[in-house]
Amino acid sequence: MIQRAVRAIRASYREDVPIIVRMDAGFLDQAIFEWCEAEQVGYICGGKLYADIKAVAAGIAPNLWSRFERPGQVWQYVEWADRRGSWKRFRRAIFCRPFYEGRQMLMDFARPDNLIYTNLGMGLPLDQQLRVAGRTDLFAAAAIIQCYHERGSDELVHRAFKDFGFEQLPFHRFVANAAFYYVMMLSFVLFELFKQRVCAPVIPVTAYASSLRRRLIDMAAKIVRHGGRVILKVPRAVYEHLNFERLWQNTAAAG
Repeated sequence: MIQRAVRAIRASYREDVPIIVRMDAGFLDQAIFEWCEAEQVGYICGGKLYADIKAVAAGIAPNLWSRFERPGQVWQYVEWADRRGSWKRFRRAIFCRPFYEGRQMLMDFARPDNLIYTNLGMGLPLDQQLRVAGRTDLFAAAAIIQCYHERGSDELVHRAFKDFGFEQLPFHRFVANAAFYYVMMLSFVLFELFKQRVCAPVIPVTAYASSLRRRLIDMAAKIVRHGGRVILKVPRAVYEHLNFERLWQNTAAAG
């Protein structure tokens, strides 16, 4: 899957575009790492907490640990070069633990440990591609930790699509379901364009379909004729809260 995706991106977009794959510990495999390194593909992959890994982390003096803060979370981390028993080379390993679970601060003994392997910042040709792209920030351990823990954001598009449409298709035959699915996908793209071009000043573009429907579509309104004109009447509270004049201007401009 990674091979097909990388080849498609480089063939359809640009050969020297930097590509970084974010993976959880289920993809911890030397074969995957070696292929990525040979093809100059970046990886940020979760590691497994073997006993020797924990022993190394426990033996590091407290003053050698670094601290990374961002809104809602703080991480303590340290890094070293690690080589598993069957590996042919050392790889960059970052050991980190979060301070918070939600808004609750965790005691030292309760903080979950995480291990991350990456080939970023190792002096490989991939690093030069990132420099050209202006992403040298990804060489830092703190940025790698943040990037790894944000990999769940990749699923937000799928979640938004499921919120917009249906997970269970309505027909018995494949062809009918395929046609329905493609129409639903096209409608989803139009919905995303509507959010960006019309609703963006009032409703975030990251809002799901159910949120936009609840805030913008499911409201009381009346269509009347007066003086030879068709008028849409909405309550003043809705008009002010949604900045309806701006939405109306955006709709006219988008059309």
